[in-house]
Amino acid sequence: MSRLKFFTVLIFPLLALCGCHFWNRSVQDVLNDPFDREAMMVKRRVHMAPLQMPRNIVVCRNKQCAPLKLSMSKEYIYNSLVQLLQNNNNQKALLCAADAGSHNCYAHYVSVPITVGITPAYMYIDSVKISDVSINKTTRSVNLWLNYNVSYNGQVPDCTPDKTLFFVKNSENIVMEDHGYQCKMTTIGTTAIKHLFLVDYIDLDYGFIGGYYSIGLSGPAYGGGSGYMLLRLNDTATAPKAVLPLPKMEDEQRPSSVKAKIKEYLAAPKNTDTPDKGDVKVFPIEKK
Repeated sequence: MSRLKFFTVLIFPLLALCGCHFWNRSVQDVLNDPFDREAMMVKRRVHMAPLQMPRNIVVCRNKQCAPLKLSMSKEYIYNSLVQLLQNNNNQKALLCAADAGSHNCYAHYVSVPITVGITPAYMYIDSVKISDVSINKTTRSVNLWLNYNVSYNGQVPDCTPDKTLFFVKNSENIVMEDHGYQCKMTTIGTTAIKHLFLVDYIDLDYGFIGGYYSIGLSGPAYGGGSGYMLLRLNDTATAPKAVLPLPKMEDEQRPSSVKAKIKEYLAAPKNTDTPDKGDVKVFPIEKK
């Protein structure tokens, strides 16, 4: 009886220290690490990376860069971002962890520490597909449907599309914030993931958008972190030049050399054995 009392006195303080997370752990894991120090280290790393607010938003165009508030209006940058995003609709954009000063990538992905069940891991995002773009000029915002390419410890979970709001509040605040999306990262339940992206760098010539990000997870897999990243869009904001058709010329306006070529072509015998390719007929090329 005394042993039972001793065990009861010992187990309740242990449960108080471990919390509800204790019941999600195996007996062997509790015996090896009663206080779950690995998960505590993951949480500590998450809180050590606060989201940083950008000081200035730098915009590059025509191979020149300048602060947004000194070089252009919020309406101009909003229209440019709309064009940039619409040009990349239904395309994949690459993500990379980058240096905030030089805007150079040092990893071809963005990663944050997480805990999947009871296992410490890292979540990676290396690309995102823009599935839909719709604009709202009244609020200077863009509604996006994004599909993030999420992986962790070599596994790729099934994730739902993410509804994201990209808005230009003023010349000092350009924010991309989502409603959160769900990923099946464990056999029990789904994990909710939310992103926040504070833009401080836009390159309209090469399609780069840089800024400070924060990613958080809640559910069977939890954790998160923050840092600086670059979003690389394939098509730039420069509008494609229209290819204008050549004006039709009357026969008397054609040069004499062109008239001779046309007359020679019309007088040449046609090969009836040439296969018919729909509306296009393939003629043999005469070797000289």
